[in-house]
Amino acid sequence: MTDAAPDPGRTRVLMIDDDRKFCRLVTAYLAPLGFDVSAAHTGPDGVDRATSTTESWHAVILDVMLPGLDGFEVLKRIRARVDVPVLMLTARGDEMDRIVGLEVGADDYVPKTFSTRELLARLRAVLRRSQRTIAAADAPRAEFTVGPLRVNLDARRAVLDAAPLVLTPVEFDLLASLARARGRVKTREALLDECRDRNYDVFDRSIDVHISSLRKKLGDDAKNPRFIRTLRSAGYMMRAPDDPE
Repeated sequence: MTDAAPDPGRTRVLMIDDDRKFCRLVTAYLAPLGFDVSAAHTGPDGVDRATSTTESWHAVILDVMLPGLDGFEVLKRIRARVDVPVLMLTARGDEMDRIVGLEVGADDYVPKTFSTRELLARLRAVLRRSQRTIAAADAPRAEFTVGPLRVNLDARRAVLDAAPLVLTPVEFDLLASLARARGRVKTREALLDECRDRNYDVFDRSIDVHISSLRKKLGDDAKNPRFIRTLRSAGYMMRAPDDPE
């Protein structure tokens, strides 16, 4: 399993499985096909790796039978924090396992008796579905709603609890960018690039100043925010007050 710096041109997959030999087999098969596979061998480690703010994954391959936490609980915790395609594996052919896995949020479910070619086909299928979902989410929209907050891009107007917000142009564009990416991390660099594209006179740390001002207008407490959350060493993320942690 690779621990080298990720290649942006390759597909990053996290495999959560306590069978190290099986992980090596899958890695050896997928690596020449454009996949960088890393492995976690316990349930808790899998949750930590899958939801880390310093690592990102295109897909997760998750075994049901794991030490520490079973695969169903691991999947619940992953789903509560990140949106990533998950392909579940099991050594058991129990139909109930498949039903529970799919109900908990697995994108597909494969018995460990599969061929490597079947795994590749199913992995590529969940990745294609994920890309279509992201493309649909990123399609142009005139308005975004985040809990009691509404952001109208055409009117350049933001309303919180039915009260209009008075925002500077930079603040509005930062708010719109975060609202469009609801539930996903926006790095400081990405926000900075978007501001520069609009010819605002901003620099690296000034993004934090604008975010701080925006938080005040949203009534946000940086230590216990309702909307804009700081992910250390990663960037900012917007969530509604009732979104799961």
